[in-house]
Amino acid sequence: MEPEKQDWYLEYEIHKNRPGLLGDVASLLGMLSINIVTINGVESLNGKINRRRGMLVQTDDAKKIELLGSALEKVENITLRKLRQPTIIDRLAVRHGRYIERDAEDKKTFRFVREEIGVLVDFMAEIFKRDGHQLVGVRGMPRVGKTESTVAACVSANKRWTFISSTLLRQTVRNQLTMDEMSGQHIYMIDGIVSTMRSTEKHVTLMREILRMPYTKVIEHPDVFVRETEYDLTDFDYIIELRNHPDEEITYENIETGFSGFDIP
Repeated sequence: MEPEKQDWYLEYEIHKNRPGLLGDVASLLGMLSINIVTINGVESLNGKINRRRGMLVQTDDAKKIELLGSALEKVENITLRKLRQPTIIDRLAVRHGRYIERDAEDKKTFRFVREEIGVLVDFMAEIFKRDGHQLVGVRGMPRVGKTESTVAACVSANKRWTFISSTLLRQTVRNQLTMDEMSGQHIYMIDGIVSTMRSTEKHVTLMREILRMPYTKVIEHPDVFVRETEYDLTDFDYIIELRNHPDEEITYENIETGFSGFDIP
């Protein structure tokens, strides 16, 4: 049996984009029998980072990656920035040619604006493809595209979406699920306001059961959700913020603390 090939992410910064520079790097990869899967220029969403090139490469020998790193350190006019097994962020950077904006202090918070919904959908789809428990929070003002983006990401990830609570068409509050709705092929969508402040005891019991299941859950309005329950923001694996424009403030000032189903004995 042949060794399994693995993907690696390579990124370097160009100091002088001389003719033939990319060819030199590609030749080096070719001599090591490392395949180039995808290549693109990479910049941050705010445009601050430029003159960087990212590649997804593939090889069945990790030692070749070590040799590649050592050789690239000697190539003039570039500086090696990253050489590692690819993260979700790396894959999307190569695919879209830009990095997702990430909170400087809270590394699990990612920011998007409405015009970047295509990148957001791809990002969420990559998360949804993973197995096991994941808790994803989505912040954003009304009608910015939170639910629509989540549904589109489910389609992209070939997963089914199940509304536990929602206000997309009309207020939805589920009290039970069928057996075929309880599997890793479903992404469970919860509106943090509806479920904690406008729900019933049966709904809260169902939601608690779902939150314990080893599947992916998406909670809109996570700040209200943690305010009204025993959960904390540290329980979330990802927090996604979606705005109409970069300076828009996401606020819940008009939402008052009210009856919470989690307080029912």
